[in-house]
Amino acid sequence: MFSDCIDSNPSDKRDTRSGFGAALLQLGKRDDRVVALSADLTGSLKMEAFAEAFPRRFFQVGIAEAHMMGLAAGLAIGGKIPFTGTFANFSTGRVYDQIRQSIAYSGKNVKICASHAGLTLGEDGATHQILEDIGLMKMLPGMVVVNPCDYNQTLAATLSIAAYEGPCYLRFGRPKVPVYTDAQADFKIGKGILLKEGSDVTIAATGHLVWESILAVRELEAQGISCELINIHTIKPLDEYIILQSVQKTGCLVSAEEHNYLGGLGESLAGVLARHFPVPQAFVAVHDSFGESGTPEQLMKKYEIDRSAVMEKARRVLERK
Repeated sequence: MFSDCIDSNPSDKRDTRSGFGAALLQLGKRDDRVVALSADLTGSLKMEAFAEAFPRRFFQVGIAEAHMMGLAAGLAIGGKIPFTGTFANFSTGRVYDQIRQSIAYSGKNVKICASHAGLTLGEDGATHQILEDIGLMKMLPGMVVVNPCDYNQTLAATLSIAAYEGPCYLRFGRPKVPVYTDAQADFKIGKGILLKEGSDVTIAATGHLVWESILAVRELEAQGISCELINIHTIKPLDEYIILQSVQKTGCLVSAEEHNYLGGLGESLAGVLARHFPVPQAFVAVHDSFGESGTPEQLMKKYEIDRSAVMEKARRVLERK
């Protein structure tokens, strides 16, 4: 049985970063403990509306990301709920020591919000296209890692992490992508979403790869391959139950993500299978390389993380059952 988002052909396209910006403004109106910090990328993170509405709760720290993380930790000690905003590369790799020592180690209630993640950053090239951030953040004890799929889910995820007590990493992107999830749907940290039931192969996707997987499933179904599709928006804590329930039925798994296959969602899923129910798995992910400059579409095709790659990996893993 197909869900509404599987059947839909949405004309509305928005960037997921705008979902974050809209939610941040809502949070500012609801709770005066919410503060926002930007590392000279207010516009890119869609934080302008919050900054204009709440100038005394907005901190422009400039190109000083390490300082921003320390400041956020201090604000959390003072009872605030800080949201930091910069590109994913600068939100994680540049400031890993500060996050580990000042935020994660002591469980500070800081929300690390990162835009322009993965290859779909596009023309800015390999230096900005971080493909290691999920791995970095999920290895930190106590860190929640969330990677929503569209505008609506990013907005809902932002609201959800604000209510969660503890450090969170929220990953979203630059390009405009179809808006296909229900704007009224509940967002539950750590709970995957079954988008479609199937019997031949399980496809577990996250972030921008959820839509690519929807497109792949449509074509695979037309070819007689029954696919079960799961949206894994929370990579940590991982919904092991939904995965195990699915693979016990289908007998194989394809993981799909805009990240290095080392350290990402697929590796987490492989650990679940190894511990509980080993079945064949195929990875749709970047294979241990940096990116390069190009359009999102060009890069997703070249690095084999588009709908065609999902289809090909599904066929291959079926042969291994």
